[in-house]
Amino acid sequence: MRSKRKISNQVRIIGGQHRGRQLIFPDLPGLRPTGDRVRETLFNWLQPMLPGARCLDLFAGSGALGLEAASRGAGEVVLLDQSLQVVRQLQKHIVDLKLDQVTAVQVDALGWLQAPPLNLSFDVVFIDPPFSDGLLEPGVQLLASSGLLAENARVYLEMDVLESLPFFPPEWQLLREKKAGQVAYYLFAYQSER
Repeated sequence: MRSKRKISNQVRIIGGQHRGRQLIFPDLPGLRPTGDRVRETLFNWLQPMLPGARCLDLFAGSGALGLEAASRGAGEVVLLDQSLQVVRQLQKHIVDLKLDQVTAVQVDALGWLQAPPLNLSFDVVFIDPPFSDGLLEPGVQLLASSGLLAENARVYLEMDVLESLPFFPPEWQLLREKKAGQVAYYLFAYQSER
C-alpha cells in the first residue's frame, strides 16, 4: 500500500463551507501561510462580523486568510499579490471552489493603496506581508490614509515575534493580541475621529 506524501506547500481551509479543502501555493521565497492555530483564533475573533463583510487581503500569498474569510461567509474578498504565479494559483482556487465573491489581482499592494479605487471600503483588512521585506509599517501607514476602512472595520496585522509593533494611528484601537511560536498577531478596530 502506497503512503500519501504530504506536500509542504499547501494549507487547508479550517472552517466554513470549504472546511478541509487543501490549497496548494507556489514555493516562493517569503511566502508563508498563516498557520492553522493562528487562523482559528483570528476567525473566532472575526466571526461575529464576517458574514457579508467586505474583506481585503493586501499580501495574499497562499490565500489562507482571504479564502478562509470567503469560506466563512464574507460577502466580497479582494486578494492582492504582486506575483503573477501566486495570482494565477489563487484564481484557480477561486474557480475550483466556485467563490464568485472573490477576486485576485496582480498588483503591488503598496502602490495600490496609494491610489485605491474610489467609493470602496472594507470591513476587514488583512496585512500579513513577508516578514523580511519591511512592508508592514508602510502598509499600515498607507492603509490608514487610504480612506478604505469602513466605520468599525477590523485590521489584522501579523509579524515576526521579534519585531516591534509599527506605529498605528490613534483611530485604530487595539482589541486583541497574541503570540504563537515565531508569530505575533494583532486585531485593531477602526473608529473615525469624531
